Amino acid sequence: MLIEESYRKIFEENSKWVKKKKTEDPDFFNHLANGQNPDYLYIGCSDSRVHANEIMGLQPGEVFVHRNIANMVVNSDLNILSVINYAVEYLHVKYIIVCGHYDCGGIKAAMEPKDLGILNPWLRNVRDVYRLHEKELDAIEDTKERYNRLVELNVYEQCLNVIKTAEVQKSFLANGYPRVAGWVYGLNDGILRDLKINFKEELNHIRKIYDLTKGE
Repeated sequence: MLIEESYRKIFEENSKWVKKKKTEDPDFFNHLANGQNPDYLYIGCSDSRVHANEIMGLQPGEVFVHRNIANMVVNSDLNILSVINYAVEYLHVKYIIVCGHYDCGGIKAAMEPKDLGILNPWLRNVRDVYRLHEKELDAIEDTKERYNRLVELNVYEQCLNVIKTAEVQKSFLANGYPRVAGWVYGLNDGILRDLKINFKEELNHIRKIYDLTKGE
């Protein structure tokens, strides 16, 4: 069967990749086995067309990665909260990047008034982003442009959710890092776009209500 051949081919390609890496650098796997020391935590979408290392031009060990549908940072999701905690307190990352992408199926699904079953609770977080920015989005007549803008606004709101976490607030005030950045990746051209979120300004604003640095 074709699917079985495709599965077996993965291991054949893995063997070729191992040989290639050892030829390029005989100590490549020894370095990997010695541990990781990434400067970046990348929070991205699970979409199979977007890979953090490749689009950032980084090697294995240089970026810590978490992915889920529509690159969400949900305050009840212990998975993402654990990743942020580990990245900040143990890996001491210097940047936390939330990266969305245009043509995101999760964002598109959230824009449609449909019952999507088990996806409903997750996509409600995206719909909440739409509600927060409803006036701006509804003023955009072109459906594709409105959809692309929601992709950007969702990244912005997820960056704010990262900034709301205690680990990020405490570490930045004590050490000057991590900073939080928002990017959008274009599938049609491969270009990363920095949304140029003013991290310090957003942090100062958020701490008026979400200040978690006191009480110790």
